[in-house]
Amino acid sequence: MGFLDNLEDALKSVERGAEREDEKSANVSRAAELEAVRAAAPNAEALKKGQWTQDFLTHCVTLGHNQRMRVGMAWIGATLRLDAREKRLDLQPAAESIIAIYSVDGVETARESVDLQSDPAAFARKWLATS
Repeated sequence: MGFLDNLEDALKSVERGAEREDEKSANVSRAAELEAVRAAAPNAEALKKGQWTQDFLTHCVTLGHNQRMRVGMAWIGATLRLDAREKRLDLQPAAESIIAIYSVDGVETARESVDLQSDPAAFARKWLATS
């Protein structure tokens, strides 16, 4: 019985070591995720409360109405998501800027950085332009 007890203890020790490693890697990934959120916080605040966003949303609704399409808007965390028919635009704050992610029928088609000092009407026209 001594051999089996030693073997069982060794297996339990290995399992605990693996669990500790998993815990450490989870903590590291959580810390990196929190750091990314902290770094993006100024851009997230500018996106949520800035005049550019209000003007952009107004232009999207106006252009959508003129094209007889509904433009849906939703905040998902710090990301602003807009939907118009098969088109989707996610404005996602990052540490260096706001990232615009374009999708059509659920497939990402492009990414670009957005300057909140640019013309929101031109950006709205670009997104809603028929392809």
